[in-house]
Amino acid sequence: MKKYSILIFIVGLTALLLIQKEIAMPLVYKVIQSDLFLVDSKDQGSQSPISTPLTGLAFAHCNTYIKSKLGSDTSVNFAEKPINAWSLGNYQYVINGEIDITSTNTNPVSKKYACRITYKNGDDTEGSNDFANWSIEGLSGLDL
Repeated sequence: MKKYSILIFIVGLTALLLIQKEIAMPLVYKVIQSDLFLVDSKDQGSQSPISTPLTGLAFAHCNTYIKSKLGSDTSVNFAEKPINAWSLGNYQYVINGEIDITSTNTNPVSKKYACRITYKNGDDTEGSNDFANWSIEGLSGLDL
């Protein structure tokens, strides 16, 4: 058995490489070329900051969410517009903003935050003013 173990190892390794090359990789290429992962949406992603009516609403909804999480003993002042807003495509946005927080116990503090928010109704923008049609995916920069 010792005599054939290296031979069995080489044959097994060769078989695995051939299976990967001839079966697995062509299947992977077909899946990649298909529309399986394609999301067809009018909202296209952008690598540079943008300003659209939906990014403005996303900014407003992020601010509403932040204000609700801070509590009644905290006073907040939001900027009129976000520092930057990016569309990730498919109605997903990243909002970068600044907030002034004044608590009864502390001095006023200015903080920057990033909020990832998604509009759930897709191309139907009629309900975009309703916060129930949005979901906050993440918030960073603030200790809530």
